[in-house]
Amino acid sequence: MSFSRHIVSVLALALLVGITAKAEAQEVKIGVVDLQRAMNETEDGRQAKRRLKALFDKRQKEFDAMQDELKRMGEQLEQQKNVLAEAVLRERYAQYQQKLAELQQFYMESQRELAAKEAEFTQQILERMQAILRRIGQAEGFTLIIEANEGGVVFAPTHLDLTDRLIQRYNAEHPARSGSDGSSMMSTKSSMMN
Repeated sequence: MSFSRHIVSVLALALLVGITAKAEAQEVKIGVVDLQRAMNETEDGRQAKRRLKALFDKRQKEFDAMQDELKRMGEQLEQQKNVLAEAVLRERYAQYQQKLAELQQFYMESQRELAAKEAEFTQQILERMQAILRRIGQAEGFTLIIEANEGGVVFAPTHLDLTDRLIQRYNAEHPARSGSDGSSMMSTKSSMMN
């Protein structure tokens, strides 16, 4: 085979591969969705956020009361340390340490409780959203739907962003009910221990 014929064969093969790749690329349809935004904007998500905030506020109030009591105990110990007998001072310091340990335990239990409630609320909403996204994907021929935040998506054309459609369909299919157990992936930032 001559050199020029070899070049022509290589070019023909490259052209064929390019045409095939282009045809295959046209068949691939990828969508993106921002599940965090969708969870924040569905009615169930908003309701869950309110429920989590109410629980957080309740625990924060309890925490603040315990912290105030501990602060008062510490101030009294400081004021009375030169007046009290050493045995009484040791006893009160032990009580103070016990209250501090109780405060720390309460904080840890509250954090676990909030995380468990958030996970409980989130799971049901995520399952419903995934079902909706599967239906959209199948009906509209999407090859793949990627979570925008987890997938590291830097750019996607707006026509491939399914978030608004997901929110609308979710709210239509699952209207929020007062007292519903459904809910959200809301981030409840803790100010406890500050």
